[in-house]
Amino acid sequence: MGATKSHEFSTKENRLARYAKALAHPARIAILEILANKATCQCGDIVEELPLSQSTVSQHLKELKEAGLIQGEIEGAKVCYCIDAKEWKAAQVSLIQLFDSYKDGSNCC
Repeated sequence: MGATKSHEFSTKENRLARYAKALAHPARIAILEILANKATCQCGDIVEELPLSQSTVSQHLKELKEAGLIQGEIEGAKVCYCIDAKEWKAAQVSLIQLFDSYKDGSNCC
C-alpha cells in the first residue's frame, strides 16, 4: 500500500482493507469455504478441489495467510492450513460494523 498513503488511515481501516483485499478474488473465497468446512487441509487437498494449478493455489494461500485469515503449519514435507479463528472473528466483526454503519437514506444524490 505504499502509494496509497495507508499510514494516513486508522489501524481499523487498514485492517479492514487487508481483509477486503484477501476476499477480493473468487479463488480465495473458494479456499476459505473449503477450509471453513474442514478442520484442517493440506495444500494438495485444496488443489484437488479447485480448477487451478498448485502454484496458483499456493499464491492465493499466501495472500490469505498475509491477511491473517488462515494459518499454516508445516507437517513434514507438506503445509497444513486452517482458518485462524481469532482473525476470522475479527474480520467478521469489522465487516459487520462497516455494513451496519450505513444509515438508510432514500435521498441519495
